[in-house]
Amino acid sequence: MMSMMYQAYQNHMDLTAPWRTGAASALRYLNLVPQGVSDRLFGRLAAALELISRSSLTYDRPAYGIDRVLVGNRELDVTEKVAFATPFGSLLHFKKENGPEQPRLLLVAPMSGHFATLLRGTVKTLLQDHDVYITDWHNPRDIPLQAGRFGLEDYTDHLITFLDQIGPRAHMVAICQPSVSALAAAAVMSEDNHPARPATLTLMAGPIDTRIQPTRVNEFAKSKPLRWFERNLINYVPVQCKGAFRKVYPGFVQLTAFVSMNLERHIKQHIDLANHLAKGEREKAEIIKNFYDEYFAVMDLPAEFYIETVRDVFQEHLLPQGRLMHRGRPVNPASIRRMGLMTVEGEKDDICSIGQTLAAQDLCTGVRAYRKVHHMQAGVGHYGVFSGKRWNNEIYPLLRDFVHVNS
Repeated sequence: MMSMMYQAYQNHMDLTAPWRTGAASALRYLNLVPQGVSDRLFGRLAAALELISRSSLTYDRPAYGIDRVLVGNRELDVTEKVAFATPFGSLLHFKKENGPEQPRLLLVAPMSGHFATLLRGTVKTLLQDHDVYITDWHNPRDIPLQAGRFGLEDYTDHLITFLDQIGPRAHMVAICQPSVSALAAAAVMSEDNHPARPATLTLMAGPIDTRIQPTRVNEFAKSKPLRWFERNLINYVPVQCKGAFRKVYPGFVQLTAFVSMNLERHIKQHIDLANHLAKGEREKAEIIKNFYDEYFAVMDLPAEFYIETVRDVFQEHLLPQGRLMHRGRPVNPASIRRMGLMTVEGEKDDICSIGQTLAAQDLCTGVRAYRKVHHMQAGVGHYGVFSGKRWNNEIYPLLRDFVHVNS
């Protein structure tokens, strides 16, 4: 029965869609009422209608919305171009018009329930000094069954293929969860003397060795047998979708888990949103709305990828124990040579604690000491490692200099 939960959820959302559409239509007409006419009454009504119209998730990727970027003292136009694509992901290039030659960089986005647009701010910062590509993962609910499976090894294969498409001497920056696959890809490419192996590898808040100071997330992953995750979290994509009957970890289930971790905060945010809307405080309301537009844009995870990640990364710790395999061969981080390695952690990270990413430095024994950099950023949590003021002002300058020195 649990495997039909996604279908039941989708049926419910389809049945209630007219209510949300109706609320949105009523809100448009209500906004035509002249200001000053029972502002308090109409303000409260408008706030209620807006909250009703927003009471759903979206499974479509939001726009990156990066049209221009400041490079030096010039503002350049930016266009998005799909450089290469598979059914499961696109290599998206943020091409700057008439820009200077800059180090090519692959930003590896996590596949963790949200779209790669969650790294919009990270991309915009990197674009100042780099020629940026990103792994733009597709939503499995839109991928037909005949496209095949997508597991942890497939993720690593995609990174190798994407780097090959970008060409020699590119740089790879992995955010959070894909740090394991990024390190595996770099090791395999180094061992094969692949011409497109990255010049540098940067791992940011990634679970290289989750035995070190386990977080609540790590402990939960080990608290249940693998069969429990398969039975309770894996569902079939609803029949209404292109990817019907594909087995996935539904995005709405994962979002529910994230929200429950900070439920009081999310409730307060929506109460604040209602109050701002009722009072006509549009700027304050837009800040909250923009955050939740992105937060409630969810994507599913392929079942194989999710289960293999739980097993290999969080339960069996295969990489730090030297037991991780890729296509039948051992992944050997010691084979990485002639490559810069940077690791970044956040002092207050409650998802990937201090030491878990640093572990990569000990695994990569073939990297010369002068090519290794580690930075622990004081005062930031998980998301602060790659977004916000500390990222822009303190972490990014270190990453930029590291990349340029090794270019």
